[in-house]
Amino acid sequence: MRDWIPVSTSPKGRLALAAVREFGARRFDEVRVGELAAAAEVTTGAIYHHFGSKLGLYAFVREDVERRLLDRLEGAIAAAQPASDRSSAVSTALLVGFDFAVREGFLRILGEPPPGAAGDRLAELLGAGPASVSPVLGRMLAAAWRAALVAVADGAEPKQARAALVAFDLRLPA
Repeated sequence: MRDWIPVSTSPKGRLALAAVREFGARRFDEVRVGELAAAAEVTTGAIYHHFGSKLGLYAFVREDVERRLLDRLEGAIAAAQPASDRSSAVSTALLVGFDFAVREGFLRILGEPPPGAAGDRLAELLGAGPASVSPVLGRMLAAAWRAALVAVADGAEPKQARAALVAFDLRLPA
């Protein structure tokens, strides 16, 4: 597992840390460029200089946060015993990822589907398996997982959202 640690004293690092906090807690369109700059103690020009735009900054931190999530999910799936029980492995991975996102405050940034047409790596990971079922199943599981995060961001108790994920009785094809 990699934990990206920006040089927090640099303007770029402070912007990245501020963006992770702000985009983790609020939807993209609710976060203002001026707020990001103020939280990072830089001018708004620094955002454009380092990232090109608010969307560029969002994409930068989203990529990092999503990579950290996927590292944990891949580890949980790989560690599941026995290896042939994909249902248990995916269920465990969903919970590991949920606990990580809640603990780190990544509710909104990971609760929203990825922007653009680059693909959904979470859905791809969760849908790995028999080709006839998996792509659709991966998208469905990713949507349910994200809905649990958004529910917590909207005020639901994390225990309730986690219990909803546990309630999935996955019976994935071997």
